[in-house]
Amino acid sequence: MMPLTMARAGETAVIRRITGKDEVRQHLAELGFVVGAEATVVSEIAGNMILQVKDSRVALDRGMAGRIMI
Repeated sequence: MMPLTMARAGETAVIRRITGKDEVRQHLAELGFVVGAEATVVSEIAGNMILQVKDSRVALDRGMAGRIMI
């Protein structure tokens, strides 16, 4: 397993684990980041990422993306 921040633009990965406090995990789940879902990195600028997950595009900063393990 590695954090989502290690994925490159255009790469699709399956979410294996989400770390952090309950509030953080709940927030990410509401955005569509759940275990077993596929996330595609659309672009990355200065560590901030735009991700495609469940027919939605979501922008996450490096800290939040680092909590998602692939």
